Amino acid sequence: VLMLEDADGMIQRPKPSDSESDLLREQEEFLSSGGRPAANVARRPEKRRGDEADGDGGEPQENQRDVVTITDLPDDLPALTPASAAAPAPPKKSRFKKERVRFEDEDPEELLDKHDTHISAVLSRIVERDTSSVPVSFPTFTTTAFPKVLHRSTAETQGKTPGGRKSIFARQIAAQNAKEGRGNSKNDPKIIIPQRSGSTRDASGAAAAPGSLLVSGQGLGPDSAAETLRIHQENQARLENMSQSEIVDEQKKLLAQLDPRLVDFVRSRKSQKASSSGPSRLQSPDQLITKGKPAEPEPESQDVVMDADEEEGETQPEAQPPIREEDLPVRPQKEWVHMDKLEPEKLEWTRDLPAPRKQSTKQAMQARFDFSGSVIPPTQDLPTHLGLHHHGEEPELAGYSLQELFLLSRSQLTQQRTLALNTLAQILSKARAGVYCNTLKGSVLSSLLDAGLIFLLRFSLDDGVESVMSAAVHALRALLVSPDDEECLDRMFPWLMGMAAFPLLPSGQEEEEEDDEGLDESMKLTAKEKELRKTDHDVARVDVIKGLLKMQVLQRLRYILEVVRPAPGVVLDVLEVLIRIARHSASAILDCPRLMETVMSEFLPCSWAPPTSPAPPSLYGLPVSAAMKLLRVLASAGRHTCSRILNSLGGRERLSRFLAAEPQELTEALRLWAVAASYGQACSLYTDLYSVLVKALQAAHKPITSSEPLLLLELHRVQALLLLLTQVTHTAGCHQELQSALLNSQGTESLPPPPVTWSQVTGLQPTVIGLLKGCVMTLDDPSQRSRTLTLLPSYLIYLGAFYSQLSLQNSFQPVQCLQELESLISDVLLPLISNQAVISTAQNLSSVICRSVSDAPGPDLVSSLPGLGCVRLKMNPSLAGPGSPLALCSALFYLLDVLTSLHRGLTQRFSSLLLSESVLGYLKSCVGSMPSVSHASAWILRHEHLLLYLLLRLAHRLVPVDAEIAKHAALFHQVALALLPWLLPGSEYLAHELLSTIIFNQELFPEGGGAGPEAASLSELDLQENSTPPSGLGPLLRLSLSHLPSIRGCYLTFLSHLEPAVLSSRDRHLGRTPWLTSQLLPELSGPSLPSDWPFLPLISLYERTGVCEGRGQQVGSVPAGALQAVVQCLQWLLLVESWRGRALSAVPPGAKLARLSCVFLCSTDLFLERPVQDLTWALFRRLTGPTCLQDLDLGTPPPGLASFHDLYSALLVQYEAVSFGDPLFGCFVLLPLQRRYSATMRLAVFGEHVGILRSLGVSLQQLPFPLENFTSPPEDSLPLLRLYFRALVTGALRRSWCPVLYVVAVAHLNAFIFSQEDVPQEVEAARRSLLRKTHYLTDEVLRSHLLLYRLPQQHNPLGFSTYEQLPPLRARRLHVIAGNEERNEGDEG
Repeated sequence: VLMLEDADGMIQRPKPSDSESDLLREQEEFLSSGGRPAANVARRPEKRRGDEADGDGGEPQENQRDVVTITDLPDDLPALTPASAAAPAPPKKSRFKKERVRFEDEDPEELLDKHDTHISAVLSRIVERDTSSVPVSFPTFTTTAFPKVLHRSTAETQGKTPGGRKSIFARQIAAQNAKEGRGNSKNDPKIIIPQRSGSTRDASGAAAAPGSLLVSGQGLGPDSAAETLRIHQENQARLENMSQSEIVDEQKKLLAQLDPRLVDFVRSRKSQKASSSGPSRLQSPDQLITKGKPAEPEPESQDVVMDADEEEGETQPEAQPPIREEDLPVRPQKEWVHMDKLEPEKLEWTRDLPAPRKQSTKQAMQARFDFSGSVIPPTQDLPTHLGLHHHGEEPELAGYSLQELFLLSRSQLTQQRTLALNTLAQILSKARAGVYCNTLKGSVLSSLLDAGLIFLLRFSLDDGVESVMSAAVHALRALLVSPDDEECLDRMFPWLMGMAAFPLLPSGQEEEEEDDEGLDESMKLTAKEKELRKTDHDVARVDVIKGLLKMQVLQRLRYILEVVRPAPGVVLDVLEVLIRIARHSASAILDCPRLMETVMSEFLPCSWAPPTSPAPPSLYGLPVSAAMKLLRVLASAGRHTCSRILNSLGGRERLSRFLAAEPQELTEALRLWAVAASYGQACSLYTDLYSVLVKALQAAHKPITSSEPLLLLELHRVQALLLLLTQVTHTAGCHQELQSALLNSQGTESLPPPPVTWSQVTGLQPTVIGLLKGCVMTLDDPSQRSRTLTLLPSYLIYLGAFYSQLSLQNSFQPVQCLQELESLISDVLLPLISNQAVISTAQNLSSVICRSVSDAPGPDLVSSLPGLGCVRLKMNPSLAGPGSPLALCSALFYLLDVLTSLHRGLTQRFSSLLLSESVLGYLKSCVGSMPSVSHASAWILRHEHLLLYLLLRLAHRLVPVDAEIAKHAALFHQVALALLPWLLPGSEYLAHELLSTIIFNQELFPEGGGAGPEAASLSELDLQENSTPPSGLGPLLRLSLSHLPSIRGCYLTFLSHLEPAVLSSRDRHLGRTPWLTSQLLPELSGPSLPSDWPFLPLISLYERTGVCEGRGQQVGSVPAGALQAVVQCLQWLLLVESWRGRALSAVPPGAKLARLSCVFLCSTDLFLERPVQDLTWALFRRLTGPTCLQDLDLGTPPPGLASFHDLYSALLVQYEAVSFGDPLFGCFVLLPLQRRYSATMRLAVFGEHVGILRSLGVSLQQLPFPLENFTSPPEDSLPLLRLYFRALVTGALRRSWCPVLYVVAVAHLNAFIFSQEDVPQEVEAARRSLLRKTHYLTDEVLRSHLLLYRLPQQHNPLGFSTYEQLPPLRARRLHVIAGNEERNEGDEG
């Protein structure tokens, strides 16, 4: 605080223009004038330290201020001299000086002498040591005048003294004393150590030592030995008179009082003495003071003690003696400089390695790997010539840990960096293959990525040494590429809808930052700007490939291919890495400068010389199938990308050139052509190469003898050829539609018709039918069966595509077509279906849905690098193997679906397929399953969904015409309801078809015929007859069945937002190739429809007109048609809950109740409509049945809600506003108030919304659940009990207004006031107070109810039974409490 005063007027204030010299001059003038300063620097006293104000006393107390005055500030300024020349600064005052304690009787002179540090004071305190008992020794007489000069050579020959390292002079003196027979000086500390042989034990077992172990007796005079012994004997006598517990207590006190460093010092000194005393051993302090516990004998040779924290059962390596000169592989010579002294600690590494420790512990240990990536057991003793031992922390263990490999990869030696990267590549390959699942704990891949593996690989790619760079490429390929995944995708490529695939993107994207919340739209960052702001680490942590792209890995790979031109193995690794990146982000590869141009010119040349060897030294200038596969994967990303590849990069010329290449390159060329044809592109090549394609197709059925087996590549070539012809046929089928659209466009933009017409593909059908007949004939040949089963799906898919497009052509002749179909079915399909090989394949059909592939030990997958996990298929090859039942069954039922749509009269001929035990068992296993959706399961689940859809399509056509099939109609409908919420993105067309044809089909409700609805109504009456709606359940079900067509229209209307996805999916499934935009499916984010889709109209109406964020705001009138939509939704829910309960098994009961409550929240009077009332009553009773009520959990937040309490608060507000005492709405409000649920909802009713009790008039007979659920167990919330009592006393809760909660409050209060349980004092006081207040109530009816309540009875008019008079125990308690109160009042009076 500054205190301003009047300054001298003669002195002027400094000006801003004054220089430093002017300021100094003015300062000197002011100091010389002696004037008073304008301000004083003062210091505020520290009240916490008890500082007092200055004791001047001249100023009154009220004028004192909290000021701080610097009293030691000198009047003269210090001289401006350098710090070296300046006088030393004054010492700082101690902050603790004032806190020191001073006694009144303390002599100041003694205090000064005590703290006097002058040399005279120090010398005056020197006390001469008693030397009376020290023997005097005369100096040794010598014949020389001077002592002999000590030479270095003689000093080096002397051995080391036990005392440790000493100087040459000290060692010479010690040797001379030993030679003369003199001991150590008396100045050396001595510790008397008892000898084991001479020690005796007393009766209690404690060792009796002849002297003290710690006290030497120095300085005690001539009788020091006797005094030391007397002290020791006194200590021993005290120890003998103490019990074991007293000794332990004293030991703990002693250890607590002593400095821990002093204790450690004493123990270390004793251990040193014990180690240097030979056979004699120094006991630990615990053993020295322990009484009554005999010491166990110790082996004389035990030198290594197991650590206290070592696991029991682990064998420690024995300590080896120090290395000797004889143990060295090369003995040092005297002439070697600085090699004449042996340093054992530096030569330990030359010893033989100790044996590995044998551990029987279950503790986790660090994993070590060999150069092939295999885990080395810690107990395995491997020879050293394998090169797996190194000078690490555990040299006796073979192998390298991940940390050591990371360290080795940054070595300056090229060989070590290459070795580390190659070993990491092997580890990554085995981790991706799932080799470590049962041997290692945790994820190897996740650990490596967290440690910065991708940064290590990216740095290594920039290495100037080609071997290191090649090893880095190999490791990058092992990290990104899964050969099993690529193999499965290639196998499924010719399957039905096999070209479509999900992009391998991480499904759990990181949440966006919320830094721009509250900013204007113009100030918010775009998604691209946010992405640029992220660091490489942040991007790679969420998406590994995106992180690599951000680190410009594509530019580096292009440099390697273009400039380095590495070996064939590295080229293939680079191409496989590019393929994996293309499945993630194809546009990044196409946009990388010169990358695709390099691939096209170097590895897909238009002309090349045939290689002279099977393994050429270089792949440059030769066709590489991996490069063609890269083009195919890129083309699958979209029709524009495919057009760019065909036209800009020269892919069209390569297609025609590669048809004459080797089978491997030819297969990939045909696949690329098939992808282009799926967009309606490159079809002009079909007309140019028609003869070549037909010859290749005819050669596919060439008979093969056992000596000439058909290679797998040939099978793949035939499959790719049939897939190409299938896509060309689809494109030709669209020619007529596009041609008509072009003629009718009248100048508007329209798609051009493809260059191939329908007449150009009709000649393929007879050839394929002939090949199919030949396949059926060869099925019985065991040598040809595998080949035939592999090719059969492709033939069936082609015929299905041909006949699906045939009916759309103007040249379609129905009579001729029907005759062809009958011939095809009789001659080909029926023999095929009845063939034992096909039957056996169908019997192997196993549901991936109910037996997920994730059950098997899977590969090491991380969320930032998704994979298909196809390594599991090695344990179950029937899923995606060569003879997979999914491929054959999907193709067969696809053809049957097309044929039966053209000729309905042929449908019954295939009923045996659906009635087979294998198909029925397969369908039953799918009902009630809940598959998990991920990249590891979606790729195979998509094909199973398609198979189930085709099965249901055939069953839908057979149910009306076949009585045996109709018996299983309920099963087919359950499968359809289960399949609908399973369908993944890209299958929206299948969902639309299911909703349009099967889901709302009345023929699939066999329960609706006869007395089914009435039987359901009777069973419901048996459960709860009191709360049955007036109209009954049977009529509601029958009415709902009759309204199924309108219900279907309602749901299709509410799903209209999926129309673009449905159209895109339809183009893919129907083969509308000119309209198809991409073969990549939408990003995998979950099923297309939610599991609670039947509640969709209610949820949509609530979102549009309902409550915002559960705050209970009143809404206006509902939109037009909302009443009808709600009624139709409730009708469908009633049908599903009554007869298809398993269809909604994935939706928790709490979520069902929350969604049904939207009936009350979406409008002010919608729930009062009679149809809504009846249907909601029926559903509410179904959801609160005895079995469902047990599973109802309101503590877990329902999906889509933060908590159920928020929804309940909205319900309370809405009830207070618009309920009009509706019983149905009241039952919804009463349901969460049951005793088993949280007390917060009961507190909300009796605390915040107590006014609701006036209109909550649900009678005991209308209550759909037992009253005991509200009254048992007794309430333990004291605030709630007080609210109960207040509501009853104030009249807010009356039996005539709210009979249910009146019974609840009375029951809980009665149980509380008469409870005999031991409770805390606060609760007991509240219990006595409530009982006392109850006794003095003026309302006799309420008083009798609270005191005489007995048990709840729902059929009783009161709702409970009562005692005629208080039981003796209760009367005694009431008398004691009320009597004490009256007695206290009398005493006060």
